[in-house]
Formats: sequence, C-alpha cells, structure tokens
Amino acid sequence: MAKVSMTVNGKAASGEVEGRTLLSAFLRDSLGLTGTHVGCDTSQCGACVVHVDGKAVKACTMLALEAEGAEVATIEGQANADGSLNTIQQAFQDHHGLQCGFCTPGMVMSAAALLQDNPKPSEQEIRDYLEGNLCRCTGYHNIVKAIMAASGQDVSSIAAE
Repeated sequence: MAKVSMTVNGKAASGEVEGRTLLSAFLRDSLGLTGTHVGCDTSQCGACVVHVDGKAVKACTMLALEAEGAEVATIEGQANADGSLNTIQQAFQDHHGLQCGFCTPGMVMSAAALLQDNPKPSEQEIRDYLEGNLCRCTGYHNIVKAIMAASGQDVSSIAAE
C-alpha cells in the first residue's frame, strides 16, 4: 500500500491505495465522491471524466498515484458556492441535455474543459470534443445545445429533438 495525497474540489484528500488503484476507484471508494461514474473501465464512455490540474482526464485510466499532489475537480465541485447549479449544469437542465443522468457528470466535466479552452465553440467543435463521451439516451442534440447555451450563444434557432 502507498499513501496518496491530492487536493479534491479545493480540499486536501489523502488515503492508502494499492499501486493499481484507479483514480476513479479512489474518488468513489475512498473519498465517497460517487458522482464520478464508472461505465466501462476501458476509457470508452467518458462517464468518469474529471479535471486533473485543469485538464480533462478519464479517471478510469489514470492511477490514483499519478494524481499525487494534483488539483482534482469532480462533478461534486462544480456547483456554485451557495449550492446552486453552475452555468453548465443549469444549461443541461434548461435544454434537456440529460435523461437517465449516467453520462451527465462526464459530459458536464468535458463541457467545462471545452469551454475553458474554447469559450464559443461551434456545434461541430462541441460534437468533435465530445467524441469520447457516450450517451445512450439523448442522441447528443440537446447536450450540444446545452453547451452552446452555457457558452452564451443564442440557441433559439436550434430545434429541440
């Protein structure tokens, strides 16, 4: 067992892990942050996307020990300080960008990373960026619309599906 320490959602976090412990397992099992979903364990679905030192990563393909000393942000840390939904989360709600909700944490975290790098992405840029995130319910249309709305773009001409 090895000790790992990191900052998660602005708070110091540490624990004992086996060398093979994935970051997703550490977040969920050791820290109780179950918003980081595990859908495939093979980096295919994107449900486990978190931010490590400001970059979107799939937590099911990163060892917890690789995050030693890192700043990690999960979906639990995305809400506003008063607990209300942040801009991206609210846009997902307003534009029906979720259904069953399983992919939503990864989609929101991916959207946050995209908007940090590209504040006004086109529809195609959003679709390209989300290529590594799978949704079995929505068909992506309203997810794309929600991300465009979160970026401050007018989505009134985009038909709902």
